[in-house]
Parts: sequence; structure tokens; C-alpha cells
Amino acid sequence: MGEVKITRDFFLWCMSVIYLCAFSSLYHQIPGLYGENGILPVSSVIALESGTAQVEKKAKELPSLLWLAPAFGLDVPTFMELLSIVGMSVSFGGMIWVRLRDCANFGLLWILYFSLYQGGQTFLWFQWDILLLEAGFLTVIVAPLGLLQWSKSNAAFSGLPHRPHDTVTFWLLRWLLFRLMFASGVVKLTSLCPTWWGLTALTVHFESQCIPTALAWFCHHLPTWLLKLAVAVTLVIEIGVPFLFFIPLRSAKIFSFYSQVLLQLCIILSGNYNFFNLLTLVLCFSLVDDEFLLNLVGKPSLNKVTSNSGRSLQFTRMLLTLCAELIIFGGLIYWSAKLFSIQLLPDWTIISKIAFTAEDFQSALNKTMPVTICLGALSLVANILAAMYRCLTSSGHFRKVFYMVGVIFWSGVSLWLFAVSLVPHTVVDRQSYQTLWPIIHRWNSKVDKFQIANSYGLFRRMTGVGGRPEVLIEGSNSKTSGWKEYHFLYKPGDMSIRPPFIIPHQPRLDWQLWFAALGSYNQNPWFLSLVYRLLQGQPEVLNLLHKERNPFPTQPPKYIRAVLYKYFYTPWEVSKRRTNVNNWWTRKKVGEYLSPVSLGKALVDTLKSVNIPVEKTRSVKITNKSLVNVLWHLREIAQKVHGHTFVWSVIGAGLVINSFSALLAI
Repeated sequence: MGEVKITRDFFLWCMSVIYLCAFSSLYHQIPGLYGENGILPVSSVIALESGTAQVEKKAKELPSLLWLAPAFGLDVPTFMELLSIVGMSVSFGGMIWVRLRDCANFGLLWILYFSLYQGGQTFLWFQWDILLLEAGFLTVIVAPLGLLQWSKSNAAFSGLPHRPHDTVTFWLLRWLLFRLMFASGVVKLTSLCPTWWGLTALTVHFESQCIPTALAWFCHHLPTWLLKLAVAVTLVIEIGVPFLFFIPLRSAKIFSFYSQVLLQLCIILSGNYNFFNLLTLVLCFSLVDDEFLLNLVGKPSLNKVTSNSGRSLQFTRMLLTLCAELIIFGGLIYWSAKLFSIQLLPDWTIISKIAFTAEDFQSALNKTMPVTICLGALSLVANILAAMYRCLTSSGHFRKVFYMVGVIFWSGVSLWLFAVSLVPHTVVDRQSYQTLWPIIHRWNSKVDKFQIANSYGLFRRMTGVGGRPEVLIEGSNSKTSGWKEYHFLYKPGDMSIRPPFIIPHQPRLDWQLWFAALGSYNQNPWFLSLVYRLLQGQPEVLNLLHKERNPFPTQPPKYIRAVLYKYFYTPWEVSKRRTNVNNWWTRKKVGEYLSPVSLGKALVDTLKSVNIPVEKTRSVKITNKSLVNVLWHLREIAQKVHGHTFVWSVIGAGLVINSFSALLAI
């Protein structure tokens, strides 16, 4: 691959946008999720009332800036909002001004999000949150120290400094992408889920995923043979194609780039997975170089290389490249067709089924995991040697020494991070996990709590077979009658409401209700806290719901219950729909999820037993009244619109400024 100067700068801009999505989405929900009257008050984990010695001990166990709330004259929930606003401001600045896309500011963004993650509890324990933390940490290493480069032009899109070691640190993003995709594919088969092994997962997925888009309804009604083929292609893209990331052939990397982008775009269009797939798309740019990126947007390459080689040598090189491409792509097509028994029928339909057993796959995995480690190590070493060569060929003795010191230092950091990441990487294969050197396990254990190297594996098992379970919450002033349903903004409830498109916003309560429906309320203690806050009529929590459709707008109900339903998409043919022809869903009642409860000692005692505060913290005083007033006015503005509208507005403002950046000349 060629230079990655423009590609790296574009990646840094994209990471600013991703951070802005994450901070703005979370900020909109903090009072209802973590406030003193929220579902899971942050004071349950950041307890400042337990004495100085105890606080210091807890702060070491749970490092977070949230412990500094008293120093700013704020309580913890308000300080949580302040950190989110600072994160939004810094990421917005990075989005519109290149000078703020440097390692110092990305380091600040990582610290801010990590601090919020530490107090986020179950509502912030998603794989995309830890992926953002790991990718964000690598961004700190990839980004240059740009604020000190005042000798450069200060225009909005002026280039930040580039060093020979950039290709080494940038490689870490490719390794992260490999681990993410490879693990996501492997766990689907090691889980022994019958829908993955039967290639029927997509016949369930579009209906059962957390918050589907309207397009998911149409995808659900595609022919079964096409959906089964799509599952096979997905497994190939996630397990097979990532090996092309490390092949020293430009066309192989470009092919793998398009493959991953295609998969992520399909997921984005059919499901609302917040910034997760956008972040994965951003990581995909670690596979390409500046020439590809410039050609992608229709601009000529900045550095056209003219070869002095003879015509025969150029022909030989082209022939060898063509042979390698035929072997690689031909082999990929052949083995994909063989392993999934893909056959074209005379009616132009395609049948597919897995042609290997679980034992075959496990045996192959045992042999493949060491290969992935060797491929990663060889690819990293090759990038390090190439960077050293660029140092030696640079002009000036001082520059050579300066660049070489940088390459040696960052190569050491990259090798250490690669070693640390091997522990979560090999989690999918016990044999490889146990054969890692003990020192690597020790290194990983020392940094494990900082989420800089994580294991991944999405959709390990397909849920919702036989209908998606959905919990509906109802309130009434009588135990026997008058039950009215609470409506949510995003999750399925009203059968006539079209599934929304809300990317990159993540409504975290709606997500957790999806998980809650898969189990019982006893497994989700926060659910009882939600019920308790609804019985109180707390406006912060009601703001997380569809407040315009609040069934009890003036006074909260005396009783609340939860009912479990199974939801199904309506049939494609209008003639087969038994209910309103304009409905997107049908449903049938399964049973009671939570018996009617009311405010009382029993509910309060239950919440206290699981360490969920039900009373406001009294010992932490707010002394910074002026700052609180500013935060209160900002909160008042934000709450005037729904969460997805707020996130889109913030991002849209940044895009508008970017479009006029040449005129602004910041």
C-alpha cells in the first residue's frame, strides 16, 4: 500500500464525528438514566458520601473523573453532564478544525468517555462502547501533536505533520478491525446456534433485532433462499475475507475494504445500531491508501509515481500480480462455494448449506488461530521495517536520527499493544488462549480495566425465534381495569407506527428493554427502578419515553404492570393481514412479565437490596450555582427535541461549518 497521509487525516476527522455522536446521544439521556431521580443514579457507583479514605480507595478501583465533582462544586450527575458537554465541544471542534485533531485532544476525549463509561453501569456496557474506547485509545497514538505545529498553515483543512512511524501506528487500526470481524464471525459458529448453522439467521434477525428500520420489514420478506445465501456471504466476509487484510497485495486490501463496507451498509440500512457500524466503517479505511481515497472522490493522486523500470520488468510484475489475484480471489470463491455447498438451480435460485461439522470447524479454528497471530506479527514487522527504510532514505542526518527514534519508540508501543491484544483475540479458542506466554496474560491483566484491548462477538446466538419478545408497560389506578400503555419513541409498541431510522442515536433504555424481554425482571433490577420512577411520575425518566403520548399526563398511576408479548411483522400480502392493513406488526399476548405493583415499602426495600438509591443524595452540596445555571439552560434547550433530532442537529451544524471551512479560514 502507498502513503496514508490523507487517509489518516480523514480517519481523525471521522473519529471526531463518532465521538460527537456518542457524547451528544448520551448527554440527552443522562438525567433520566443517571440523575438523582433517574433509573440507575450514578451515585450508586460514584459514592462521595462514604468518607475521604473510602472515596480514595474506590477511586483507585474505579478510575474516573467523576470523583472530582465536588472540586467543581457539583454533584455527580451534574458533573456527568458537564463532562459530556466538554466531550461534545472538543469533538465538535475536532470536526471543524484540523488543529484540534491531535493526540492531546483525542486523549482528552478518551479520558472523558472512559470516565462516563465507569459510571454508566448496565446502560453503557455495550460492545460499541468498549470498541469506541479501544479505537479511541489507538486514535491517541495515531494522531500527531498538531497544536504545536504553528509553522504550518492554519486553514481549516491544512495538513497535520506526518512521520515515517504513521504507517506503524495506523496498522493497529487494521489489527483491531481484523479482531472485530474475525471474532464476530467465529462466535456465530462456536455458539452452535441452529439458526447460524442452518443459515436461517436472517429469516429471524430482521424481525427480532432491537430497533429495526422500516427497510428491515422488506428484507424480512425476501425469498428464503436469498436470505440463506446472505448468511453464507456474511460468514465469508467476517471469517474468510479478513485474512486478506495482511496480504501484501493492494487489490486484495481494496477488495476486502469493499466487502466490509458492503456488510456494514446493509446493517446500517436495516437496523439502528447507533454509531457502531459507522465506527466499523471508519476502521475500514485502515485498509486503503491515499491514492485509493483520492480516486474514490474523483481527484487525481498527489504523488504520481513514474517508474524507470524496463517494459519487460513492468510486464512481469503485472503478470505476477494477476496470477496472485487469480489464486486469491479464485480460491476464495471456490472454497466459499465448497464449504457452503452453493448451487445454482435451473430456476435461477441458489441453494446453500454448511458442508462441514462443528467438530471440523473447531479443529480448523485450533489450527487457524496461531496463523492469525503469525500473520499479524509478520505484517506489523513488515510495516516497522518499511518505516525504518523511509527514515534511512530521508534527507538530512538530524532528520534521519529524529525519525528513527520515533519509529523505534512507536514500534515498541505497537508491539506491546499487539501482544496485549492477543489475550482477548484468542478467547474464542481455549487452546490458543492457554498457550500464550504468561507475561502476555500479566500485561493484559494490568490494563484490562482501561478497555484498551477487548474481545468482541456480536449476535453469538439469534434471539426471537418464533416471534420477538416485547415487554409493554401499563399503568392504571385500579388493579383490575383501566390499564393504559406507556409508549416509547423507538422500540416496537404501537403496531401501526413505522419502524424509525435514528442512527447514530442510541436510546439506551429502549435497548435494555429489548434485553429485559429475553429474560425476567429479576435478572434486570433496573427494570423495577424504572417502574418505581414511573409510579413517582419523574419527568426526567418520562423524557426517555414518548412524553407526548403519556397516558397519565397530570398524575402518575397508582399501579404499574408489565405484559410480555410476541411481535411479528405483518405479511407481505395485504390479503393475509387480519388486522389494520397499514400495520407493520401483529402481536399476541404471552403472559404477565411483572404483576401490578405500587409505591410502597416492599418496592423500596427491593431496590435498596440491589444497591439502587431511591432517595436524593443529601451530603453532596452544589456550590457552583453559576455553572449549574448554565448547564440547566443548556439542558432545557436539549430537552425541547427528541434524542435523535438533537444528535442530528449537532452533527448537521458541524457538517455545515465544514462545507464553508474554506471561507471561514479558521
